[in-house]
Amino acid sequence: MSVIFHIDVNSAYLSWTAAEQLKNGAEVDIRTVPAIIGGDRRTRHGVVLAKSIPAKKYGIRTGEPVVNAFRKCPNLLMEPPDHDLYGRYSRRLMEFLMEYTPDIEQVSVDECYLDFTGIAGRFHSPVEAAFQIKDEIRRRFGYTVNIGISSVKVLAKMASDFEKPDKVHTLFPEEMKVKMWPLPVSELYMAGRSSVEMLKKLEIYTIGDLAGMDPKLLELHLKSHGRRLWEFANGIDGSAVGTEQPEAKGIGNSTTLSRDAVTEEEAKGVLLRLAESVGQRLRKTGQRAGLLSVEIKYYNFETCSHQRQLLRPANSDKIIYDTAVSLFQELWNGDPVRLLGIRSSRLTGEGEPEQLSIFDMQYACGSGGGREKDKRLEKLDRALDAIREKYGEGAVTRGKVQDAEK
Repeated sequence: MSVIFHIDVNSAYLSWTAAEQLKNGAEVDIRTVPAIIGGDRRTRHGVVLAKSIPAKKYGIRTGEPVVNAFRKCPNLLMEPPDHDLYGRYSRRLMEFLMEYTPDIEQVSVDECYLDFTGIAGRFHSPVEAAFQIKDEIRRRFGYTVNIGISSVKVLAKMASDFEKPDKVHTLFPEEMKVKMWPLPVSELYMAGRSSVEMLKKLEIYTIGDLAGMDPKLLELHLKSHGRRLWEFANGIDGSAVGTEQPEAKGIGNSTTLSRDAVTEEEAKGVLLRLAESVGQRLRKTGQRAGLLSVEIKYYNFETCSHQRQLLRPANSDKIIYDTAVSLFQELWNGDPVRLLGIRSSRLTGEGEPEQLSIFDMQYACGSGGGREKDKRLEKLDRALDAIREKYGEGAVTRGKVQDAEK
């Protein structure tokens, strides 16, 4: 049986800011007083990115306007975000975890999955190992993490969200009935606001209610996302910890939207621009991608991602876009989207030989024109690259981008 850890930094932005301040001689630990990481101190514009436990007691929520937070707590301390600092702390954390095993999948700046299976023999139990890792992070770096333990990723993620901070929790399939099913359905991973509202209309209030439903009924109301939620409620998750070597991380691009995307069409317009950017960079470096992933960050800063292996390596804008849209449709829970990203990996050179798939063999025997179509797409992409290089990035756009911006 696999054993997977989900490691999540407690209130990362605030914790990392506090750790850095204390290291530089600060007298007050902002984790112990009402404090937030947010927008501009003078104008009080922006939103709450992270909050301390004392701030939470005032009803302050991540994602709400900073001005609202100050109405709730006039004496609130606020620090501006420092993404360079967060990047440094994140890299140090991952480097530390790599001392245990390279089998790590980082899914955001402050969380990752660790496949414990290969190193289990070095410890008396997974729980003992998790406590060792958690306590060493606190001792070495000055902040705390939660670690969830299970045999599948989604349950490890759910476990790490149990009581915080500085805790280790298990959630194996046999523990779901007691530990997870009584929870409100809104606590389920990937159950966004709009999905929860629909589930309540179906008289589904707890994760256990959802687990006992007919998945076909859920698909009728929530499409493929309904089945995905049903699978998660039943602890079904076949995805492995997606480890990659640093040199294979690939080429990607992401964008934070000036206003949240609330419809699929708005998101598609953004994905097309990202696909064109990633495709152009791949072609410029003479590479093709064998794996594509899409990242979504919601209005409440919850982040998720999904990846898919391509039938054969590609650098076509259309293939990247079509794959990204399909991944987005599988991932999106209906909530407003603040950030979208596309990343390519498992890169190969354009001149490297490819292993033929059964589909390529059919084309070679005259039953289709897949490779000819790929060549036509490649010619079109390179023609667009040449126009943009000569006249600027905005010189030519595809119809779907124009439609999305109207």
